[in-house]
Amino acid sequence: MNTVSTAGVEIPVVGLGVWQIDKEVCAELVARSLHAGYRHVDTAAMYRNEAEVGEGIRHSGVPRREIFVTTKIWKDDIAEGRLEAAAEAGLARLGLDHIDLLLIHWPNPTIPMAQSLRALAEVKRRGIARAIGVSNFTAALLEEAVALCPEPLAVNQVEYHPFLSQLPVLEACRRLGVAMTAYSPLAQGKVLHDDTILDIADAQQVSAAQVAVRWVVQQGVIAIPKSSNVARAATNLDVFGFELTEEEMARLSSLARPNGRLVNPGWAPRWDAAA
Repeated sequence: MNTVSTAGVEIPVVGLGVWQIDKEVCAELVARSLHAGYRHVDTAAMYRNEAEVGEGIRHSGVPRREIFVTTKIWKDDIAEGRLEAAAEAGLARLGLDHIDLLLIHWPNPTIPMAQSLRALAEVKRRGIARAIGVSNFTAALLEEAVALCPEPLAVNQVEYHPFLSQLPVLEACRRLGVAMTAYSPLAQGKVLHDDTILDIADAQQVSAAQVAVRWVVQQGVIAIPKSSNVARAATNLDVFGFELTEEEMARLSSLARPNGRLVNPGWAPRWDAAA
């Protein structure tokens, strides 16, 4: 399995995202996806399916040591004291002995960042999480977080797909030694209908989804595509048998547009200007 090395951990470069995966199907999806080859599962307290993720892991037959589990703490729970309690609660819901990567799900300007990061570092020091990081942090927020955190930050997880340039964040991650993870790498299914992506998929004899995931991982970025269908999830993982040309990579990057962002809730930070 291809991995990205960051802050002392090896993270499988393609993971299974379970955002908006119903509890009724989540455990079976996780178990079957692990059986199909996945070794990285990404969940969050806000997804309300951590317990089902843990159940799927236990029923998969795959040794726990081979599986990388990421979860996230909601923005309202990142004050000192509250964050540690939320981490312990998430670990209990998962039913595991540790979390591999614990992220702050969104920045919260009403809670001092230094306080949140002290608490996050404490979670790592207690052994609740092997690595820590952030999600939905802009380039400037990431700079601040790295400077404030007593422990190395492993990851910044952000929306990233061919329709959304994240060049400022990607460059900040590379400069600061923080890995970047792309959520919604399939642009919530929009990549499946784009003529340029379909043309490249035809030339490579792969699916449009595989092209989008390959575009992400070929940049050294971790991808966590979501699918509730095990066969499609397995296809999304199968991106290591081909390579996009420089021209194809450039064509895909050229699809970025100012209105390409799909996840933009009212509590979002002021995003980096489109590159």
